[in-house]
Amino acid sequence: MRNILIIGAGRSATSLIKYLLDKSESENLHITIGDLSEENAKKFTQGHANAKGIYLDVFDEIARKEAIQNADLVISMLPARFHIEAAKDCITYGKHLVTASYVSKEMQALDEDAKAKGLVFMNEIGVDPGIDHMSAMQVIDRIREGGGKLLLFESFTGGLIAPESDDNLWHYKFTWNPRNVVVAGQGGAAEFIQEGTYKYIPYHKLFRRTEFLDIEGHGRFEAYANRNSLKYRSVYGLDDILTLYRGTMRRVGFSKAWNMFVQLGMTDDGYTIPNSEDLTYREFINLFLPYHPTDSVELKTRYALKIDQDDLMWYKLLELDLFNAEKKIGIKEATPAQALQKILMDKWTLKEDDKDMIVMYHKFGYELNGKKKQIDSNMVLIGEDQTYTAMAKTVGLPVAMAALRILNKEITTPGVQIPISKEVYEPILKELEEYGITFKEHFADYLGYNPEGVAG
Repeated sequence: MRNILIIGAGRSATSLIKYLLDKSESENLHITIGDLSEENAKKFTQGHANAKGIYLDVFDEIARKEAIQNADLVISMLPARFHIEAAKDCITYGKHLVTASYVSKEMQALDEDAKAKGLVFMNEIGVDPGIDHMSAMQVIDRIREGGGKLLLFESFTGGLIAPESDDNLWHYKFTWNPRNVVVAGQGGAAEFIQEGTYKYIPYHKLFRRTEFLDIEGHGRFEAYANRNSLKYRSVYGLDDILTLYRGTMRRVGFSKAWNMFVQLGMTDDGYTIPNSEDLTYREFINLFLPYHPTDSVELKTRYALKIDQDDLMWYKLLELDLFNAEKKIGIKEATPAQALQKILMDKWTLKEDDKDMIVMYHKFGYELNGKKKQIDSNMVLIGEDQTYTAMAKTVGLPVAMAALRILNKEITTPGVQIPISKEVYEPILKELEEYGITFKEHFADYLGYNPEGVAG
């Protein structure tokens, strides 16, 4: 048997584990699932003869090393900051590694060691990053091979609520890590290049500098810029491209409403609030408003945000129960962002029968034989249920497919890497189509950078 160790059995692991269990007989696999909850790990095995669930704390050095030694390949589904200890053990014991996370400096530092031992350390092979890399590189390589010169590349991804489950004014629910949503865009200005000019959007302006995208059959979306698009010029071999922009997709109106929290300071994660556990929701929002001896918290909020009582923005705030004088934050020494996350989770947690949706859109502008052309490519996937969500499929399936191909020596290039080579992206994108993850392409004359851009 060939042994795969999966560290971390969160919600994104469901489709990953099912894929490997379904392949375990034909591929001679045994899957060990390690998690801080042994009960949760065992639940994921579904009683399968080729799988077992164990308690595993990645910071328990003895247990971690033993589990990794017994594996042929390790899949880490932990938060990115926790990969490195397992990665170092993979170097020590000569094991391949697969993660869906961005390559950290610590991970990149293991590149030479991985190459020396002939190990594949595949990272960024989830949805974003992951499917976005592979689907983009497939088209970029095709344009280059046909003699075209890239002028523009834009890429957007959104984890959203499916239309049939969209029942709030924000048109949004948490379909992945809520913390990442609350602190999105912090840590520096968004950087991109537009028509040859570097552009920067500071955090306090980020959610009012959006562009619109229409996707055939699925309506209109908006997108705000990701923090650093520029690093992908060298990653994709686009160092001389005139426009490169990566962003996050939401339903229209979300960003304008979210900007209210940004302007009030409620998304700040840099300090803690004394006695936060005892604060009511109403007291929490009042922390960010000016003192007034007689005005209500509601009135002060409208004054601060310059919104009227019949404004849709106001109804969005009311829908969140922000002014509740009884509900408490219940988190000790919470940052404003943590407290806000608690409030939002009350309203934006998926219901049992809710379905999620992943939306991805790429725009490629290029010149070929003296003519400027454009390709719009988009993918929309709706989840099956709360177990096999669109997020779990698009994160977990590429991870599983890469892991199996590494074991089968179909992916052999060693080192710390991301999935931008044909060796990786061609077979995985082809297999993803069998699971409904497909891209539709639309062709048009190139119109240049257009913030009112329409995708097919």
